[in-house]
Amino acid sequence: MSMRSFDSDGVEIAFSDEGEGDPILLIHGFASNIATNWVDSGWVGALTGAGRRVIAIDNRGHGKSEKLHDPEKYTAPTMAEDAGRLLEYLGVSRADVMGYSMGARITAFLTMSQPEKVRSAVFAGLGANMVRGVGGAGPIARALEAPSIDDVTNETARTFRAFAESTGSDLLALAACIRASRDKVTPEALARIKVPVLVAVGDRDVIGGSASALAALIPGAEALEIKGRDHMKAVGDSSFKERVLAFLDGRA
Repeated sequence: MSMRSFDSDGVEIAFSDEGEGDPILLIHGFASNIATNWVDSGWVGALTGAGRRVIAIDNRGHGKSEKLHDPEKYTAPTMAEDAGRLLEYLGVSRADVMGYSMGARITAFLTMSQPEKVRSAVFAGLGANMVRGVGGAGPIARALEAPSIDDVTNETARTFRAFAESTGSDLLALAACIRASRDKVTPEALARIKVPVLVAVGDRDVIGGSASALAALIPGAEALEIKGRDHMKAVGDSSFKERVLAFLDGRA
């Protein structure tokens, strides 16, 4: 996979661009990156194999993108602007967009603020808690800032620290990201979405919340409860891939 980068209002953002056909933009989750979220899980191969152009972004503070340590630089609307600028940089006027977890939240803000760029949206790994909010930011930030993982006693926070270390992440950049102010996604804003939406969340995902509950707030949205999968294991699920490919084909 070849990586490139561009300037997004003064911040260097890394991305990949593979395959040919209808474009889809992939936006990864917190503490992840293109390789972990989309390549290793088989998504890039599945989508390019289905005849699609796959554009993927390393969110600011993640992967090969610039690492910032100021929480104010990590709001979801700001990160959605990075995604929109990437499409503009590549000359893509409109694309399907899929985000996982934090990436789903970013996808929602892109869909709400720049609807002309979004052909359809897949909100994955984040259901009802997109509106309710996902708790635990403080303990996770402190776990990322701790001198060693051995100093972290909170089990959930320790899991995030271990994952961040496994992806070779800048721990202080991730702490700043998770400390960022959380702009709310309101039911009223979701009700104004006019593009086709699929919400896909593991039925054992306590972080993301119910797919069907979120889909009920979006006109015409479809819901997929990924059977037997939690937040981490839903990403590469084969039934999830099949449903997304069918959803995308239905947009033709």
